[in-house]
Amino acid sequence: MAILRTAARHGPIGRKAGFVGAILIALSGLFVSATPAFQALPAGVAAARPDSVSILIGSATTLDPAAQGDIGSAAVSAQLFEGLTGFDAQLNVRPALAASWDLLDGGRRIVFHLKPNLKFSDGSPLTGEDVVRSWLRIVNPDAPSPLLSLISDVEGALAYAHRDNPDAGSVGLKADGLDVEVRLTRPATDFVSIVASPTFAVLPPGVGKDPSALLPAGFVGSGAYVLKAATDEKSTLTANKNYWAGPPPIPTVELVHDIGGRSPVAAFEDGDIDLTGIFPFDATWIAYDETLGPQLREGESLSLNYYGFDTTRPPFDDARVRQAFAQAVDWRRLVSLVAGETATVATGMVPPGIPGRSDKDFLPAHDPGTARSLLAEAGYPGGAGFPETTFMTFGGGYDEAVVVEIQKELGIELNYETMSGDYFGRLAVDPPQIWSMGWVADYPGPNDFLGILLGTGSSNNYGGWSSPEFDAAIADALETSDPAAVRAAFDRAETIVRDEAPVIPLSYSTDWTLARDGLLGAQENGLGIIRMAGLAWTK
Repeated sequence: MAILRTAARHGPIGRKAGFVGAILIALSGLFVSATPAFQALPAGVAAARPDSVSILIGSATTLDPAAQGDIGSAAVSAQLFEGLTGFDAQLNVRPALAASWDLLDGGRRIVFHLKPNLKFSDGSPLTGEDVVRSWLRIVNPDAPSPLLSLISDVEGALAYAHRDNPDAGSVGLKADGLDVEVRLTRPATDFVSIVASPTFAVLPPGVGKDPSALLPAGFVGSGAYVLKAATDEKSTLTANKNYWAGPPPIPTVELVHDIGGRSPVAAFEDGDIDLTGIFPFDATWIAYDETLGPQLREGESLSLNYYGFDTTRPPFDDARVRQAFAQAVDWRRLVSLVAGETATVATGMVPPGIPGRSDKDFLPAHDPGTARSLLAEAGYPGGAGFPETTFMTFGGGYDEAVVVEIQKELGIELNYETMSGDYFGRLAVDPPQIWSMGWVADYPGPNDFLGILLGTGSSNNYGGWSSPEFDAAIADALETSDPAAVRAAFDRAETIVRDEAPVIPLSYSTDWTLARDGLLGAQENGLGIIRMAGLAWTK
């Protein structure tokens, strides 16, 4: 998902978008409990403070999972709506609303078997029909999901979403009581992991029809909590008594959206919040603080910050121009100088921690001389005649240095702008020539950072790049179960990205959090969403 890492969702370069405005809070990629729905709570967990927990997190732009493209919104909606599967702290896929599933026809057909007696929070039954209805909303031709590409392997899904086939029955989804059958265009055993994304959450019939369905009054959900109250400053969640795994240990969660201009650290010290993400530079001194140090948590974030080009029009429709920009800047030195110990230089699009990630280096070589030659070959010697170019981001730490380096090495003066508001809407409709993005894994697989972001026609391919060779490499990776063949195919794809330079990977992040003493269940898995049903206070 996108991070405006504010990331987007999606601070340096955004994160699937939008945690607390200028505060890099999102709890993005920080904590997912190992205990909640997937495992019983440890013995001895009760509570000196059993009633509530306060968490600093940005307000959701929408609670509708099918309409979300950012991790900030998903971090909230995931507490209210459940999917068929989920991940534990070790990134193992686990049953959630589904009790089990069968992989049939060589992986081209999957049948999910729902748990018996599932209910929505109002007590109404939850069946396979609710799953199919919810998933069809992802491909709604009138309002397709920003993460439409996640369902692209389902037969007929894209054709229906793009109005090539008006029949919803042509989509490879079928419900039969508590069974949900999914027909796929390829052997896609990873689909079981993909549907753990909040995009695939199961919703009651009212969502999408009645605007009030997502408001506190009369709210109905399928997750561990229901929305009790919501203001610009705070949202209150209360336990869902009909939750399939039983009511969560902490009955009330206060999501704090506004801390009155204070830093997250100050709000934590004041006792107003129990759990909050913090800036990496704060972590460098908090680690040595006698009081705060023991409450500091470090987590590997399965996330990537990168720059992208609009490849659909001049000048970046020319690969030589993109290559010139990619080789003109010493990205390793830039990230090291700007981020210091707070980020890691990216060596490719897939971040560390993703199973099957390559250990090869796919970062473009720093070669200003070759960059200038490429630019001249493209018709812009010394930058002469280069069209006016807008470089737009949410205000990342690397941006100003990039502007300086491009002017110094290529003789091109970029128009640098920062943007607030509907950044993703702008990227989808009228992207600037150069833009920035942050992305945190929807599921722990290389394709979430490759095919999902750069495949031809992908809803998240904001630069409009298309490469038959890249698409073929991705297809090869997804159609084999042999680990060596999968790795080789993804390596081909990353090599093409390096050589064609539709995007430039910048950095991988580390997430830092302050968690109150006695608060259990905060264990990182890097996917950007805390499972609040797994939090508990010790005795």
